[in-house]
Amino acid sequence: MGSQRSPLLLALVSVFFCSSVVLAAPVTYNVVSLGAKADGKTDSTRAFLDAWTKACASVTASTIYVPAGRFYLRQVAFNGPCRSKAIFIRIDGTLVAPSDYGVLGNSDNWLGFSHVNGVTLSGGILDGQGTGLWACKSSGKSCPSGATTLEFSNSNNIVVSGLTSLNSQMFHIVVNGCQNVKMQDVKVTADGNSPNTDGIHVQLSSGVTILNSKIRTGDDCISIGPGTTNLWIENIACGPGHGISIGSLGKDSNEAGVQNVTVNTATFTGTQNGVRIKSWGRASNGFARNILFQHVIMVNVQNPILIDQNYCPDNKGCPGQVSGVKVSDVTYQDIHGSSATEVAVKFDCSSENPCSRIRLENVKLTYQNQAAEASCIHAAGTSSGFVQPTSCF
Repeated sequence: MGSQRSPLLLALVSVFFCSSVVLAAPVTYNVVSLGAKADGKTDSTRAFLDAWTKACASVTASTIYVPAGRFYLRQVAFNGPCRSKAIFIRIDGTLVAPSDYGVLGNSDNWLGFSHVNGVTLSGGILDGQGTGLWACKSSGKSCPSGATTLEFSNSNNIVVSGLTSLNSQMFHIVVNGCQNVKMQDVKVTADGNSPNTDGIHVQLSSGVTILNSKIRTGDDCISIGPGTTNLWIENIACGPGHGISIGSLGKDSNEAGVQNVTVNTATFTGTQNGVRIKSWGRASNGFARNILFQHVIMVNVQNPILIDQNYCPDNKGCPGQVSGVKVSDVTYQDIHGSSATEVAVKFDCSSENPCSRIRLENVKLTYQNQAAEASCIHAAGTSSGFVQPTSCF
């Protein structure tokens, strides 16, 4: 009997195995096949959402493919959680936001990923078409605040590679409440006078890495908000822009701190700031500690090294102008170049919570080919190696 059953058993096993192979094959969803038009005018939002819905529901790895051309999109919410644990979005074209800033201006974001896991976004151009909103803001009229171009919130295991963001209305890229995010070979471009167009903003996130990126914008090239831990930034070209900023911190009295941040190898060209830590001049339990800025080149930077704990726009809401944020264990190592102002190193710290354990190691900054100056208020630390300007500790 056993010998009679074995061919049937083999057949069943073969069918099951082949079915499993078919089920496991990765699937690609081309947005054009789902109705998107690459003319830059036709609303392709529905096709992109359809592709996302299919990829999100897939039991295996899936790819959303955006071919060459310009695709007009209104606000798109790529929401999870998904069945698929690996979704690849490959963009060979350009995604175009509405030119009328009223369409998106009051939205948090244009392209938003929320509660997703294992998403990889590669290539492509995101054109936020923000120039109209910038003009509105500069005119002094009442304008919407503007939308972030690309936001990842409450998501894990994200990769963004080879992406270009142009002319965002407000922030270009935001990472909020995420873990294990890698961004590499990202380009950000906006006018040096464009308001609030931070390049990459990270907050309430851990394990974020930003590598090999070029950022030209009107605000911080990279801004680091409350609750950011274990952040690694390497090989960044910044300018124009406001530099790499930790903060502003301490806006809220009860606030998560920032710790374990490394900026390794960066060049700042013609920026307002180089490496900056900024906190509101008001009560808070926030902090910034275990920060390392190393291998940095400054080219005509207004404030190459800056800690400012007296931030208070329009001098409102800062009774006593005293920051509760504690800044400690900050190291500046191998920082060279030129300052556009006489004071190249400025530590303006809190009178109630002075900056502590600040370290300068092998720093050489000049102003008009002469040694620059340093200013310390409520700051304590040490210097080692060659340090110019002369330490003010």
